[in-house]
Amino acid sequence: MCAIHSKPVEKLNETNYFFKLSEFQDKLLAHYEANPTFIQPDSARNEVVSFVRSGLSDLSISRSKERFDWGIDIPWDDSHITYVWFDALLNYVTAAGWADDPEKFASLWPADIQVVGKDILRFHAVIWPAMLMAAGLQPPRQVFGHGWLLVGGEKMSKSKLTGIAPNQITDQFGSDAFRYYFMKAIGFGSDGSFSWEDLNARYHAELANGFGNLASRTIAMVNRYFEGIVPAASELAAADEQVMSVAKTAVSGAEVAIDKVQIHDAIAKAWTLVDELNNYITVQEPWVLAKDEANRDRLATVLNTALQGIASLSVLFAPIMPKSTSKLFAAICPGVDLASVKIQQAADWKLISTGTKLGDLEVLFPRVEE
Repeated sequence: MCAIHSKPVEKLNETNYFFKLSEFQDKLLAHYEANPTFIQPDSARNEVVSFVRSGLSDLSISRSKERFDWGIDIPWDDSHITYVWFDALLNYVTAAGWADDPEKFASLWPADIQVVGKDILRFHAVIWPAMLMAAGLQPPRQVFGHGWLLVGGEKMSKSKLTGIAPNQITDQFGSDAFRYYFMKAIGFGSDGSFSWEDLNARYHAELANGFGNLASRTIAMVNRYFEGIVPAASELAAADEQVMSVAKTAVSGAEVAIDKVQIHDAIAKAWTLVDELNNYITVQEPWVLAKDEANRDRLATVLNTALQGIASLSVLFAPIMPKSTSKLFAAICPGVDLASVKIQQAADWKLISTGTKLGDLEVLFPRVEE
């Protein structure tokens, strides 16, 4: 039985054309050795290396038209069609201009990273680089095999009626929460189980109460105590410098994680700043400082620090939650395009200018009723 489709395997015989994949076994192993991050994550690399070391057989690249009446003809024999996977892999370079646009092709190939499902990893990490080597082309710099979404311990499948349409989630929680949940709750490269209960809990605890409430209450206090004008920070205390330090560490850590395609870890690194800012506001108690005019400078420093931190979070989370971060950034940095801000600038602590009039901000993550 097929392990994926749960259908009986049927053995057939026919005359086909073959690609001499067996001749590339040593070349592939040498490429894996010279480029240790070519296949990621490590579990996928170990699987592929073990498979290639066990020996490669030549690959059938055609099907007889006696058995199939549809497909793309083999160029030299119109009685055969091209094996769909062989043709599909070639599309990566033909669509990039390999055959007819050398300048375009040089700008696009070799690809930095190809992200594929783990069930088609061998096509992309064994057959595909061998095809490229045979054509005198460089393989992509990395092939990353991501895991499966599981329901009841099995891969989501339309044929088994275990799939969940994305709009079922986005209609309730929005596309930003959808992206955040699947990027953070499941380690990229691993299998993961989806549950409505876990999504709902994370949405309210992390997005609505953690990030969203942090932004809305900070802006509300600036509006209340400084008429919506970003106050200037005065002398920094140890607590303020601690927030800045956490921000710098979060930015550098997120950058390293993204370079390793560890998206869940990048979000976790950025989230340390969310936790730090929430704790900072709780300890500094700006609502208490506001009761005494003598604390005016300290209140301004606290709120300035909080706003700068929130601006940093907008940049860090922009790739994951583009809609909500764009709204937030427009409110605290009016006139500045969030897309133009590089991630390194998130640690500069200069994204918000003193004297800026804050804009309005709607609730970023409204509560979702049961």
